[in-house]
Amino acid sequence: MLLPVNVMLGVVLAVLLAAAATVAALAHLGPRRAREIVVAGVRAAVQLAAVSLVIGWAIHSLPLLLAFLLVMYVVAVRTAGRRVTPNGTWWLTALPIGAGVVPVVAALLLTGLVPVKGIALIPVTGILIGGALTATVLGGRRALDELATRHGEVEAGMALGLPDREARMEVARDAASDALLPGLDQTRTVGLVTLPGAFVGMLLGGASPLQAGAVQLFVLVGLMAVQAVAVALVLELVARGRLHREVARKEPGEVAREVGDGPPSGGAEGGEAGGEGRAGGRPERDQGP
Repeated sequence: MLLPVNVMLGVVLAVLLAAAATVAALAHLGPRRAREIVVAGVRAAVQLAAVSLVIGWAIHSLPLLLAFLLVMYVVAVRTAGRRVTPNGTWWLTALPIGAGVVPVVAALLLTGLVPVKGIALIPVTGILIGGALTATVLGGRRALDELATRHGEVEAGMALGLPDREARMEVARDAASDALLPGLDQTRTVGLVTLPGAFVGMLLGGASPLQAGAVQLFVLVGLMAVQAVAVALVLELVARGRLHREVARKEPGEVAREVGDGPPSGGAEGGEAGGEGRAGGRPERDQGP
C-alpha cells in the first residue's frame, strides 16, 4: 500500500493545505484564493470519503452506476458553467462536455475495451469528464475574456461586412485554443517529466509496466479527443453569442459609447457641442477673402 490511512496522513495533508493557502495569501494571488484553496481541500476530503462509499455500492448495481455517472456529469456542467459565465447561459456548457465524453465512452463500451462494470467505467468516465470540464472552462473563459478586451476589433470586422459569428471567431479562436495546451504538454512529456495517475495506479494494482503504459496511452489520447471537441464546441457557442456574459450582449453602438463616447445623453450633448463648433467654424471660413 502506497499511503497508510492514519493520523499522520491527515496531519501531512493539513500542513500541505495550509502551506498552499498561505503562499496564495502572501503572494496576493487573489482576494479569495487562499480561502478557496482551504475550502477545496476540505470539500475534496469529504467528497472522496463519500464517493468511496458510494462506489462500493455502484459497482454492484447498473442503475446505481448510471445514476453515479449522471451525477458526475451534472456537477461538471454546473462547475464549468459558473466558471465561464454568471448568467443563465451557463447550462450550455452541457453541450461541449457531453459531446466530448459520450462518443468516446460509447466507443469504448461498444468495442469491449472497457466493460460495463463500475470498477472500470467510473474511473475512465471520470477522467474524461474532468478533462472536458477543464477544457470547457479554459476555452470559454479565454474566448469571452478576449472578446471583452478586443471588442473594438470585433466591431471593426462587423463594419467591414463580416457576419457576427465570423468577427467573433477571428478574435476568440486563438485564445480558446490555448485550452488544449495542458493536455498536449502532458501527452508530449509523459514518461519523461511525469508518470500520470493511471500509469502509477495500474502498477500499484499489480499490472505489468506494459499494461500500465497501454492504459495510460489510451487515457491521454482519449483526453485529447474529448478536449478538442469540448474546445471547438464552446468556441462555437461563444462565437454565435449563445454562451455569453452581459457585457458581450450589448449592441456595438452601446459598447462604443461605454468605452469612449460617454452615455447616450452625453452623446447628444457632444452632438450639440459639435454642432456649435461647426456653426462657429462657418463664420471664420466665411470671413476669408
